[in-house]
Amino acid sequence: MRILAVDMGTGTQDILLFDSTGPVENSVKLVMPSATTIAAGRIRKATEANQPVLLTGIIQGGGPCHWALEDHLRAGNAAYATPEAARTFDDDLERVEAMGVRIVGEDERPGGVERIVLRDLDMDAIRSALAAFDVPGDFDGLALGCLDHGNAPPDYSDRLFRFDHLRRVVSEHNDLSAFAYLPDELPEYLTRARTMLTSASGETPVVFLDTGPAAALGALQDPAVADENERLVLNLGNMHALAFHLSGTRIRSLYEHHTGEMSTEQIEDFTERLISGELAHEEVFDSKGHGVFYADDGASDGATPLIAVTGPQRGRLRGSRLQPYFATPHGDMMISGCFGLVRAFGARYPDHREEIEAALAV
Repeated sequence: MRILAVDMGTGTQDILLFDSTGPVENSVKLVMPSATTIAAGRIRKATEANQPVLLTGIIQGGGPCHWALEDHLRAGNAAYATPEAARTFDDDLERVEAMGVRIVGEDERPGGVERIVLRDLDMDAIRSALAAFDVPGDFDGLALGCLDHGNAPPDYSDRLFRFDHLRRVVSEHNDLSAFAYLPDELPEYLTRARTMLTSASGETPVVFLDTGPAAALGALQDPAVADENERLVLNLGNMHALAFHLSGTRIRSLYEHHTGEMSTEQIEDFTERLISGELAHEEVFDSKGHGVFYADDGASDGATPLIAVTGPQRGRLRGSRLQPYFATPHGDMMISGCFGLVRAFGARYPDHREEIEAALAV
């Protein structure tokens, strides 16, 4: 069975073509610039050339492309965007217009502009990359992941709205796999995730999993992590830091923050106090993070969990007093999220579960 897993982050998009017929270590892997990084680069080239930009396509991840667009406008250059593409920068189009972006119709094509297509998932590009190495571009399933803040109501914090979603999922069904959705189950407010699935329309069976839980599910496939029932998995992504205190795959507590807003001392302190049940939601939120949630009473049972760290910013904790274990599932840390996505596919498509689990066995 061949499953294409795409984990779309802020700095990179991590791609795994999982093949259950051989060792998972032999599966094709790509670590490429993320969609927002690519778009940011194209916007900055237009800025250097003093050329207007026209943004088309659909909602994708922001961050770098948002910052590049702001710089483009500050430099006195014009920017146009179709309504769907504009929602990359804010779901409220009036706020996008307030940035200085002119919203245009899908059929409008201002002259003399650099046209930049926004989308998280580019199946044509992936297939072209595979074809360059004579790898067939047909798949039995797709497993897709990204981080979605969601379409927050007016005057409601995006950070809090995102965390409300995490808390709601854990409260309704406490397991990492509960974050995995089939296309018809995806909440309407997860607009970025929905457009990512739209890009896969007409393809094979699809599952979506938030990139944070995906990284945790992947880290659990490291033998040293798998051997411990009590563990804290901390994913230090390029943009977000998400920690899950787990008993098995049951979530005892979690916190989410922005990696760049935290010092190493804060990461250590917040992680220690999450384990002890002393970290307050307000403290994380007020320091520009998302929040804290305790799925139980927050009290420690005395067991010291293994602290497993993954993610491209894991080097922040080298030599840390946490004495972390750097998880490398199937020998490849950067594909941790993809391994989690593949496991989520098996969880949601039971007919394939046994075959997938056998191939991922640690």
